[in-house]
Amino acid sequence: MASTSAAGPTRWEALFGDLEAQARAQSAAEADALVSEMTRAEHATMTLADRFRAVVGAVVTLELLGGAPLRGVVREAADEWALVQGVRPEPVCQHLVPLAALAAVHGLARQASPAASRRDALGLGPVLRALQRDRARVTVRTLSGTVGGRIARVGRDHLDVDVLDDRGTVLVPFSALLVVSEAP
Repeated sequence: MASTSAAGPTRWEALFGDLEAQARAQSAAEADALVSEMTRAEHATMTLADRFRAVVGAVVTLELLGGAPLRGVVREAADEWALVQGVRPEPVCQHLVPLAALAAVHGLARQASPAASRRDALGLGPVLRALQRDRARVTVRTLSGTVGGRIARVGRDHLDVDVLDDRGTVLVPFSALLVVSEAP
């Protein structure tokens, strides 16, 4: 029977030690690959609204499809919209922004916060109808310009704005809507 010399382990012990090290390295690599794949799968289920919900209270800069940026604090977020409180130099009023009107967003974290209640699924129409009920004065920014007034009607895919200065009505399709802001 061979004995271990005082100089170190036997050849067999070194071989088994090397095999164990290779097995640990392979196991660690497989675990890393699994974590990476699970992370990618989790990211694939994230929505833009989930990313906004994760930063409620944080300052973001929104690049709108119309080109003008809007900077403010995220106050609320739902599946179709975000409510942003303007910060200086922007007017310090609230802005309802359809998520479909965004070209880019600066300041969102990598984290996401999934919808926690039915309120999170509240669409754009019901929020605009609440503004209509309150007879709130608003400024509506669209792809073609800005109009100020009160929301007169809200349909499934559009709203009518009664313009205060000329008493006319402007129909705005949701697809052209960029921001509905509190009137100053």
